[in-house]
Amino acid sequence: MTGQAANSTQGTFTWGHTALEAEFTTAPDETLRMTRLAGPDGAAAVAPEGAGAAMPPETSLPLVEITALGHGTGWSGQRFTDSALGSRLRHRRHHAVRDGGWHRLHIELHDPDSGLTAEVRLSSPDGVAVLRGEIRIRHEGEHPLVVQSVSSLLLGGLPSPDVLDVHRARNDWLAECRWYRDPVRDTLAGLNREAHEHDSRAALALAGRGSWPSDGHLPMGALTDRRSGASWLWQIESAAGWRWDTGERAGSSYLSLSGPTDAEHQWRERLLPGGEFSTVPAALALGTDFEDALAHLTAYRRAVRRPHPDHTGLPVVFNDYMNTLMGDPTTERLLPLIDAAAEAGAEYFCIDSGWYDDAPGWWDGVGEWQPSQRRFPGGIEAVLGHVRARGMIPGLWLEPEVVGVRSPVASALPADAFFQRDGIRITEHGRHQLDLRHPAARAHLDKTIGRIVGDWGVGYLKLDYNISVAPGTQGPGDTSPGGGLLGHARAYLDWLSTLLDRYPGLVVENCASGGMRMDGASLAVSQLQSTSDQQDLLHYPPIAASSPTAVPPEQGAVWAYPQPEFSDDEIVFTLGGALLGRVHLSGHLDHMTPAQLALVQDAVSTYKSIRDDLGAAVPFWPLGLPGWTDAWLALGLRSGDTTYVSLWRRGGESGRTLSVPSPAGRATRAEILFPPAPGGTADWRADRAELSVELPSTPGYLLVRLSATAPGTG
Repeated sequence: MTGQAANSTQGTFTWGHTALEAEFTTAPDETLRMTRLAGPDGAAAVAPEGAGAAMPPETSLPLVEITALGHGTGWSGQRFTDSALGSRLRHRRHHAVRDGGWHRLHIELHDPDSGLTAEVRLSSPDGVAVLRGEIRIRHEGEHPLVVQSVSSLLLGGLPSPDVLDVHRARNDWLAECRWYRDPVRDTLAGLNREAHEHDSRAALALAGRGSWPSDGHLPMGALTDRRSGASWLWQIESAAGWRWDTGERAGSSYLSLSGPTDAEHQWRERLLPGGEFSTVPAALALGTDFEDALAHLTAYRRAVRRPHPDHTGLPVVFNDYMNTLMGDPTTERLLPLIDAAAEAGAEYFCIDSGWYDDAPGWWDGVGEWQPSQRRFPGGIEAVLGHVRARGMIPGLWLEPEVVGVRSPVASALPADAFFQRDGIRITEHGRHQLDLRHPAARAHLDKTIGRIVGDWGVGYLKLDYNISVAPGTQGPGDTSPGGGLLGHARAYLDWLSTLLDRYPGLVVENCASGGMRMDGASLAVSQLQSTSDQQDLLHYPPIAASSPTAVPPEQGAVWAYPQPEFSDDEIVFTLGGALLGRVHLSGHLDHMTPAQLALVQDAVSTYKSIRDDLGAAVPFWPLGLPGWTDAWLALGLRSGDTTYVSLWRRGGESGRTLSVPSPAGRATRAEILFPPAPGGTADWRADRAELSVELPSTPGYLLVRLSATAPGTG
């Protein structure tokens, strides 16, 4: 890490790199404010007059928004007032450093009256137009301070709500990643500022709920300028609560990103003298349009996550659950399925739920994680050994944070090792929730993983989480339930990191009833992300096509569950959906005809031939972000001079034409990679940079590769 002086003249200094530049100015009220933020060549500049200007003081905001009991109100319209703590923090010092591939800026602010110090930590990967913000507050006063909210990133000076659209993504069980777009002004009524002393108190806000951080909506959002297309796209990296809001200030718009708050999540933090608290990070990407901003956010996600060989190897995983064994595995059922998965080309074989229980209803009895003797009369080790003998790495499903009410573990661990409220242990859907801050809970899981990974040699863990606990836990030392939930969420990710330190080759899939824990904090630690539990092959394409908005393609696990009763078109349709993500193969391959199994083998071989390109690919959508009922859907990935396009047809006309920029402006050829005997066609029209596709039957699927041709070739 090397130090770097920040430019400073007359209360103004700049910081950044070639892809991102920020300017900070001391306002007349002595607060430090970000008065300009711009991407490459001024893209998506936050300044009314464009890339070269700074915003006027009345539209800029203090760097931090903090509410605390006795120090101003916490409701939307009154946050940016002189009584709020953020408006009383004064600039002490700042310094910039270069840390490997990252640029970091630390700004220290202080309020002598309350004794509160806030360290604003801004960072950005070199060459990437993304600003990451997090705040560490420290109480240097004499009396306790109860904090109700702290922003992670606060920005004013965005264009007027009159010209902005807001993008949100509904994220429901079995229907994930459904983006929609509305004019901001539809929510924020325009007022005559000359007739009123203040701006409107209205705000367009969205918040997470419960312990599923992506239940209801993704912890993301975007604003786009309808005039220029400029886009500001963000994610809040919290595995617990989160909130974002936008509103109007002096004719401009502001954006506030934060973790849990008192109003939405019953979160409060009681700081004694000398106490500290750090917010969850939030990241803001700037782009010339939504897809450009997402390209920068995708690069940022790759830069911020934990390094792991899985991110480049991208092995094919077979999982026995979806539309196959459905949580009822036995040795008799698994052995032929293992053989068929190996024949199909799978490299991992994961035994999903049910392996640990002799009873038919195991839901409320989980927690010991010992193998069933009834299911595996010769022992589960023999089955895992057969996986290895067929050249694959064995995996197991685990739901580490829950303990069923019937489990012996429920009484064996101390009461404080579980979520509780008012001294009563929380029970949700027949299960208790472990609190990973407690050493006994952590020791229980460490012992479990030592047996499964250390003794049995399991190399893949699918970590699921199928209950949602709101608003959290209030154990000993917790000020609030939301604070307890955030503390557990951080402890869980810390436990997961130490687990990967102990077993560096272990691959971890993050799952919560599919995509209910699809947040940036979890994605930065785990290697794969479950995208859905959707069992209908016709409903999966909009999820598969949209998932790269939430997760880099190489981490997005997409189910492909061909069945022997499917037609060839249906087999192609379900297999194709996973080819531009991570193949999560399932289905009764052991009952297929040789011709059907050959079709599965073709899909897996195709995936292996292109996966080297996926780890650095940038997603785009030639037909726009998918709608849930769209007849045609398309997902594109650009990787260097090569472009891949997945196309699904569920109805409508038999043909579509897509606008796809040609690779590097050179001559281009289009080839269908899958299926091997396509029933459709794909033709490249060089004069228009368009791809013309015909799919006569439904359901229909094509994977097309567009690549630059050498001079003189067709």
